[in-house]
Amino acid sequence: MERKTFQLGDVIEMKKPHPCGTNAWKVIRMGMDIRIKCTGCGHSVMLPRSRFERRMKKVLKQAE
Repeated sequence: MERKTFQLGDVIEMKKPHPCGTNAWKVIRMGMDIRIKCTGCGHSVMLPRSRFERRMKKVLKQAE
């Protein structure tokens, strides 16, 4: 299986939407753990990289 590529500042789509109704998240920290921030309500979540890569669907917008 191919590894998903993403960078700091990318807006990504997750498989399941956030309870606020938004499915877009911004990557705000990378390392062993990935911290993402909801673009709808601003809630941030930290996930282990393996769990994040399983739940990530695609990159919606690349970082500048």
